[in-house]
Amino acid sequence: MATNYAQGIFTPKHPEKYMGKNSIKYRSSWELMFMHFCDNNPAIVGWASEAIFIPYVNPLSGKSSSYCPDFIIQYVDKNGQRHSELIEIKPGKEVALENAKSMRDKAMVAVNLAKWQAATAWAKKQGIKFRVITEKDIFHQGSKR
Repeated sequence: MATNYAQGIFTPKHPEKYMGKNSIKYRSSWELMFMHFCDNNPAIVGWASEAIFIPYVNPLSGKSSSYCPDFIIQYVDKNGQRHSELIEIKPGKEVALENAKSMRDKAMVAVNLAKWQAATAWAKKQGIKFRVITEKDIFHQGSKR
């Protein structure tokens, strides 16, 4: 079955910033765009793709599973403070029930919310943040006046 998603291996221009151990695989054009952002943004001092596994319980099956957020980034803010964040990139239709149109999308939202609850708790224990980025964040053009 053919897929409509861009997939491949990313080669960074700044490999010294990459903290991961394996080749850098992207599974969508949005992930690829985010990889370019991480690689080229001077405030981002380190990043990795699919580097952390977090246990969670799948609400549809009741089984224990593991969730791997898309990215972990380390960046320095304008005050010179270092921060870390776990980042997940998802289409808006898989983020909130009000955006889900099909039963499949609604099931994806339920599973995603369980994953993200586990990721939020894990990140809090590490003293970092967890954030979900959608197409609205990636393609945000600023406020219109």
